[in-house]
Amino acid sequence: MTTTQQAKADLLHALHVPGTPLVLANVWDAATARLVEATGAPAVATASASVSWTRGVRDGGGLDLAGALAQTELVVRSVDVPVTADLEDGLAEDAAGVGRTVTELLGLGAVGMNLEDSGAAGLRPVAEAAERVAAARKAADAAGVRLYLNARTDVFIFGAGGVEETVERARAYLAAGADGIFVPALADPAVIAELLAALPGVRLNVGGGPGAPTVAELARLGVARISLGPGLAKVAYAAVRRAAEEVYGSGSYQALTGGLEYGELNALFD
Repeated sequence: MTTTQQAKADLLHALHVPGTPLVLANVWDAATARLVEATGAPAVATASASVSWTRGVRDGGGLDLAGALAQTELVVRSVDVPVTADLEDGLAEDAAGVGRTVTELLGLGAVGMNLEDSGAAGLRPVAEAAERVAAARKAADAAGVRLYLNARTDVFIFGAGGVEETVERARAYLAAGADGIFVPALADPAVIAELLAALPGVRLNVGGGPGAPTVAELARLGVARISLGPGLAKVAYAAVRRAAEEVYGSGSYQALTGGLEYGELNALFD
């Protein structure tokens, strides 16, 4: 591990502060990574959905490890800030495979990873999911990298329980070596507050977007990380569709107004 990677890993950990959340506008390629970094983002994260779509496959099982790592490498090489990758369930069949995924990821220079507790068949049993978290931590330790391991639980996505189930899983993942807990599909401030009360000191990650509490509101609750997930990609693809519908419909070009200039985009890669 290089000193630079060690410094980035330490920085990523330091950026997760309950009450002063790290905000991640998730990216999917070199251009989006550089655009987000240029706004002053202290770290960059990929989103598995956005990466999947740009590689021509569906999210949630369509992405293969080689494709995910190739896209992650593009992002890592394009920015100077720490990079954390969303690799779904580790894109591996078992815990040993998750360990191998982590080894490969760290070899690219990334310093963080999301690892979710669901797969093609839905939520995994807690013990199995915790074993995968432990394998990720063991692989990072063996590589000598202080990986920020963000364990994601999909309890609310699958409607498989509420706060009690989420807390049980979070405690198991933290005990197995997770650094933070990500609970997507959670936007109710009262539920967020209940989770944080049950998990004192936890670095909680929630999603940001329409209908969710603002960054300031989440900060007051004590959240440590806010992710936009595929939000930026959905907005970008909506712009593509609007412009295409207009030109093939009325034959006009108003939807192209406000786009970034060619020179500005090209200069990203000088």
